[in-house]
This record gives sequence, structure tokens and C-alpha cells, in this order.
Amino acid sequence: MNLGEPKRCGWVNQEQIYKAYHDEEWGVPLYNEQKLFEFLVLESFQAGLSWITILKKRENFRQAFDNFHIETVAQYGEAKVQALLQDAGIIRNKLKVAAAVTNAQAYMRIQEQQGSFSKYSWAFVGGKPKINHWKSNKEVPATTKESDDFSKDLKQRGFKFVGSTVVYAHMQATGMVMDHTQDCFRYKDLS
Repeated sequence: MNLGEPKRCGWVNQEQIYKAYHDEEWGVPLYNEQKLFEFLVLESFQAGLSWITILKKRENFRQAFDNFHIETVAQYGEAKVQALLQDAGIIRNKLKVAAAVTNAQAYMRIQEQQGSFSKYSWAFVGGKPKINHWKSNKEVPATTKESDDFSKDLKQRGFKFVGSTVVYAHMQATGMVMDHTQDCFRYKDLS
């Protein structure tokens, strides 16, 4: 930590992109349909990789995936999938690219059935952020009962790459759970 910098959660490294993500986005309650879809896609691509890898490619992902316009991604055909697999600016994993299309289609079905994906997903935490009070990163779980239930339901609805760990990371990112540690400057703002 540099002098004069605020105290952040222990997982944040010194890269400015990581600091900005932590300081401005992570753990902030998010209800916007398109942004929720973006995080769901990015989290599924992150499976097995580091989040910093995804953050560094985020703008490339936005361009490649039509700014995560749900209806557009849901209609991607084989030609677009093949083009994405040639795009060095993103993670070129055939299963994950195919999952983004499948997940966009499943996302739209939830919107039709539930009124919005936001309303559906927030129901897993009772409609409001679950505020945790961790003293250190070591206490923060990789999964919870809520993420297990959310993951299971998503899978039953046809989603791919949405295991409980991926879903919990999505819940943290979108503020469904607030996991900033007590010594982090964002803890007070968000709890």
C-alpha cells in the first residue's frame, strides 16, 4: 500500500484498473439488466482464471460482445461465434463463448417469466444486499447457501458456467452480498 492511499481489501493489487474496480464497482448494488448480464458473462469467462485477466480484457469483451446487448448476443450464429474465437482481445474458449449465447437466451427467458433478471436474482438474498462483517479475506467464503441455490436454479434454467463459486463472485461484484472487509475504506460506505 502506498502512503496516502486508502486501505483496501487484501485481494486488490497495485494495478490501477484493479483499484478502480474495487473502489467504484465491487460490492455496489447493481440492478441494471444489461450490466448484470455483462457481469454474468465476465464471471463465466473468469472461471479458472484470475479476475485481473478479465478486467484487462473487459473493453475488448464489450466490443466483441456488442456491449453485452442481451438480445443481440442471444441471436449470435455460428459465424459470429467463429469470429469471437479468432478475437485475441478476449478469452478464446469455445465452450465459454457458446455459453455466453446460451446464457443470453436463458437470461431473456427469465426476463419474460419473472419481469426482470434483476428481480429474479435479488430474490436469492431477500431483495436487499446481504451485509457481511469479515475481519480478513481469509474469512470470506467462496460459496454460500444462497450461491448454491442461485447456481442450481440457473443451471436448471439452462445456464452454463454458473457453478456456485462463479455465482458467488457475481453476487459479490453486483452488491448482492457486501464482502468488503471491515478494515477496507469501502466497508463503511456500503454497510
